[in-house]
Amino acid sequence: MSTPLLPPILVVDDEPNMRVTVRTILTSEDYRVDLAESAEQALAMLPNKNYLLVVTDARLGGMTGYEFLRQMKQLYPTLPTLMITAFATPKLAVEALQAGAMDYLSKPFAPEELLHAVGRCVERFQLLRENATLKSRSSEIYQIDQIIGDCPKLKEMRQFIATVAPTTATVLILGESGTGKELIAGSIHSSSQRREKNYVRINCAAIPEALLESELFGHEKGAFTGALRQKMGRVEEADGGSIFLDEIGEMSRPLQAKLLRFLEDGSFSRVGGNEELRVNVRIIAATNRDIVKAIHENEFREDLFHRLNVMQFRPPALRERGADILLLAEHFLKHFSKSLGRSIKGFSPAAEQKLLGHRWPGNVRELRNVIERAVILETTNTIQPVSLPDFHVETRLRPADDIDPLAAGRGLDQLMTDYEKRIVTTALDRNEQSIQRTAELLKMTRHALRYRMQRLNMIADDGAAADEKE
Repeated sequence: MSTPLLPPILVVDDEPNMRVTVRTILTSEDYRVDLAESAEQALAMLPNKNYLLVVTDARLGGMTGYEFLRQMKQLYPTLPTLMITAFATPKLAVEALQAGAMDYLSKPFAPEELLHAVGRCVERFQLLRENATLKSRSSEIYQIDQIIGDCPKLKEMRQFIATVAPTTATVLILGESGTGKELIAGSIHSSSQRREKNYVRINCAAIPEALLESELFGHEKGAFTGALRQKMGRVEEADGGSIFLDEIGEMSRPLQAKLLRFLEDGSFSRVGGNEELRVNVRIIAATNRDIVKAIHENEFREDLFHRLNVMQFRPPALRERGADILLLAEHFLKHFSKSLGRSIKGFSPAAEQKLLGHRWPGNVRELRNVIERAVILETTNTIQPVSLPDFHVETRLRPADDIDPLAAGRGLDQLMTDYEKRIVTTALDRNEQSIQRTAELLKMTRHALRYRMQRLNMIADDGAAADEKE
């Protein structure tokens, strides 16, 4: 029995009884069927819809089946065709195949013969779709071990992914921009039993609201201005696999209601259509919004939140991951050194302190960009502070006062040390690493500043922050 989401079959025959007979045979196996009484009518129908194959009689009123096949071969070279003829001679069979037919049947034929021929077309269609899927995914394979970090929260999250991935549970990922939500979603899919099927990603914030429903669920011809033909939705492409709805907090409430219905049983209708379709898709959703605030402000449906929130992931912000900052920096350094043809070995102690002192409002994505910039600018074999940004603009994006100091679970002494480091690092950045000017800004002596930096483990290779240009 065929899946209801296969494209329909177009049957072309000028005899009404034959059209009805072929349709009855095919619909008995749940194939969807469209009918045309002439080649001319079929050619007018083909641009409006995607078809699985075309079944045509050899002798038609007007344009013959053979001429129809020749035009089909030029206009739709990948669309398989099956010819039915009452005169099955070797010569006509050769002519049919030369005209572009994938197979042919002679009248009268048993229903099993027709279904067997159609079944071969289905296998071909599914093979082509799988090949296209593999090509599209070849450079986008995610694995759990790509989630780099040794902090306790990252270790727990990798274990949680390994536990949740093999199930069919819906997943909601909540976290700041740049924390790796897409990597988590991809890892869940690649570790699941659906990994051989499609993994479809949609950024709900990147698609205009008026088009997002069509992108998700598809549309019928004429559903709106510019809908010149039927379009398959992304949920259909993901059938059997997973779909990642990124920035779902930006989805409009009317579309949230339709998504809620889809989450119940996988059923939906294309925009402008009445036919109910059904797919088997795992939903992985993510947002960087404060979802509770969005619910209170009536911008996100509470019932949709509960439906999505079966398994919740909350990747930690980079500023909460401590030494993982340097671990990730080393990872990106190796990557960009190789891709840019540089031989940079590591980071100077002063550069490491500058990385650890920043609050990283852009998280891992910001760190990646910072290291790429440093590799391009660095003229030695070790990253120096001067090759890193001053972080003035970035720091203003997320003031320290807006951050929960207890989120990382550190003690008071460590929190005070971190705060002191940030003050000294910021002052050094503003004064281009000059100890003298930094001491003046902090209203302390140069000797006292050096002593404090030693206590905070902020001394560079030469015994100064980055020996000042004085």
